[in-house]
Amino acid sequence: MSKMYLEVLESKLSECDYQKLNAIDNSKVQQFITESCELCNPERIFICSDSADDIAYVRQQTVSSGEEKPLAISGHTYHFDGIEDQGRDREVTKYLVPKDDSLSNTLKQIEREEGLTEVEALLKGAMQGRTMIVRFLSLGPTNSAFSIPCVQCTDSWYVAHSEDLLY
Repeated sequence: MSKMYLEVLESKLSECDYQKLNAIDNSKVQQFITESCELCNPERIFICSDSADDIAYVRQQTVSSGEEKPLAISGHTYHFDGIEDQGRDREVTKYLVPKDDSLSNTLKQIEREEGLTEVEALLKGAMQGRTMIVRFLSLGPTNSAFSIPCVQCTDSWYVAHSEDLLY
């Protein structure tokens, strides 16, 4: 891993998580995680490798954090969204579009650079005191011309656990 990235990440990664991230020979991925760390300022970073141990750890953390509750059936949990978190609010949802570009007139749009500035302001320090969970996913089938590899950084164990159900 580049020394530049290591300086930012080393205090937030366990030795095990450092080894997982260092095994990824992709400086763009390391840069993305470093920039996300600098922006959101988590207390620590967990790199999920999708090993059986990592998946079990994510599941355990969903219950420990209170984001999910266990059911009577062993290994099963449930999650309730907050009363104010019931889907997309069309009045405040904004679509970031390149300058001089437009989507449907029915969608609230904002110029991409202006929107990114707004989003970054909202994310600044948003994970302070929390753990950033990093997941590596494929939108579409793996090893296919249709594969879209992606990286997700979240501080929600519930969201990280849900990815195992979706991808």
